[in-house]
Parts: sequence; structure tokens; C-alpha cells
Amino acid sequence: MNVARGAAAGWSQLAQRVPWVIVAILVACAVIASAGRDPVVALRALAVGAFGSPYGLASVGTKACPLILVGLAIVVAFRAGFWNIGAEGQIVMGAIAAGAIGAHVSAPAGVHVVLVLLAAAVAGALWCGIAAWLRWRRGALEVISTILLNFVALFVLSWLVHGPLMQASGAQPIGDPLAATARIPRLLGATLPLHAGVLFAVAMIAAVHWFLFRTETGFRLRVVGRNPDAATWAGIHVPRTVWIAAATSGAIAGMAGAIEVMGVLGRLFDKVTPGYGFTGIAVAMLARLRPAAVLPSALLFAALETGSSRMQQEADVSHALVLVIQGVVILASIATGRGTPRREGRVWSSRKAS
Repeated sequence: MNVARGAAAGWSQLAQRVPWVIVAILVACAVIASAGRDPVVALRALAVGAFGSPYGLASVGTKACPLILVGLAIVVAFRAGFWNIGAEGQIVMGAIAAGAIGAHVSAPAGVHVVLVLLAAAVAGALWCGIAAWLRWRRGALEVISTILLNFVALFVLSWLVHGPLMQASGAQPIGDPLAATARIPRLLGATLPLHAGVLFAVAMIAAVHWFLFRTETGFRLRVVGRNPDAATWAGIHVPRTVWIAAATSGAIAGMAGAIEVMGVLGRLFDKVTPGYGFTGIAVAMLARLRPAAVLPSALLFAALETGSSRMQQEADVSHALVLVIQGVVILASIATGRGTPRREGRVWSSRKAS
């Protein structure tokens, strides 16, 4: 399957979700009306906030960037039957690596950006690899371990910005500013937030599609996700393959954290993600684990997030309404189609690997 055919298949499957997006909007209208607000005013404000100005459009692209990368990370993990719920922590570890390397290592422009991305990828891969190792050696469910590792990563970040990585002046619990050579340039000038990381995220869509559908490793990964018993009988080392998927997934999520620091924040903060790691799971599920479909799915969630502020200001409707829309779309996606590949065999462990 080439990239064009994969994109067509992904967009076709995503198109099947459009009716459920409409249903979610109708549910949101009912909720707004029940609260005594005007649904038309609220939805108009939501749309105008996201698409009614150059700044809104640039903000949608900026917010979609980490969602694309996290969605791709989840696609890789779920395709292998590894339920990575820890992208939030992997984003944080990638951001920590970016804050450290970007602010305290000197390198030429271009090279510095690559170093930061590589460091973030390694940090995210190792963090997700912990959960894979625990599953392999101790039989710990990755759903639990990845969630718990999210909290550990957040506490590590808090400790670092209050201690070793705190800015030199010590005035606030934040990191030092990144060197100019480690920053990602903006695409539309200083007044609009869209940065070049978006181009990297789009390129990663093609890269992940190629990895999953055009390489032997990707094929093995998908076989393991469908049926680990059959994969074992075919001579595939299941734990090693799943560890590769986990490390790849963590690396992509880690780079999402780095790009957020390099392109948006400019330094390490105590809060580097507003929940991209969890929203990315919804992005991947809505895309039905198709890399090409992650792009429009991420744009949808980014538009909802961007427009919610204006909706709250003009229509006095809470930002929580966006979560209602997201929830209805995802629940409908799960109920009416295959959101994740079924793992038909037994749970993998080191005892079954040869």
C-alpha cells in the first residue's frame, strides 16, 4: 500500500465519522439550550474563534502540531497491541530533555534543533520503554504502568524546575530560555503563532505510514497487534517487537514535547502540556489508527480547543462543552467501528518468547 492509497483509505474511514460529529454538535446544542443559552450564538462563536481570523487559523495549526505527533505515537503503539496511555508523561520527558539541551548546550543553528529532537526522542522512548520492560519481565499491565508513569514524569518536572533546571536568577520556578539556535522559527511572522514544527508533524505522518505499511518491522508490529500467538508461531519475537513499538511511540511523543518547548513556550515550565497526551488518544481513535487520517482528526480537536475561548466569552458557555463534543464523537467511534485492532491471542510475556 503506498502513501496515496493509505491516505485515501484513512480519509474515507474518517468521513464515516462525520455523521457522528454532527450528532455530537446536536447534543452540544441541546446541552447549551438546557442551560438557557443560545446554541446558534455559541456555535458561531466557536467557529469564528477557530476560523474567523488569521490568528485563529494559526492557533489551530499550532495546537494541531502536538496532537498530530501524539496521535501518531498512539497509532504505532495501539497497532502493536501495546496500550500506551502514558503519552502525557512521554511529552513531559521530551520537554525536559528539550529544556536541558536547548538552554545549556551550545551548537550551531540547525544542528542544535536536531540535537534537541534526538534527546527528546530518546527520553520519550526510554520512558515508554519502562512500561514495556515491566510488562515483559513482571507482567505488569501497560495500561496501569503508563498511567502511573505520567504522574512520576510530572513530579520529576516539578522537581527540576524548582531545583536543577531552575532559571539562573531563581526568581520563578521556570527554566532558562532556550538558545536562539534551539528555537523553531515561526512561519507567518512574529505576530502569528504558527511555527515550522507543523511541517515536521506533517512529514511524520508520511514517515509513520511508511514504517507501518512498507517495512518488515511495521508488518511484524501489525501482526503482533492482531494476534501475538500467530506471530509467535511465525517466528516473530513478540516482546522485542512490542518493545520496538513502545520505544517508537514514546520517541514520537517525546518529540511532541520538544517541539512545544522549542516552538511555543521557549523555556521549560512546570506545566508544559494541557493534556495533549490524552487528547492524542482520542485523535488516534477517531482516525481509526490510520496515520493519514490523524491530520484531519487533529485539526478538528485543535479547532474545538481554539474556538472554545471565544465561545465562553461571547456566549457564556463553558469550555467544558468542547469535552462533551469530543466525548460523544469518541464514544460513537468506539460503538460503531473498530477503533483499535483486536488482540486475539494471549497476553504476551517473556515466557512465551523464543
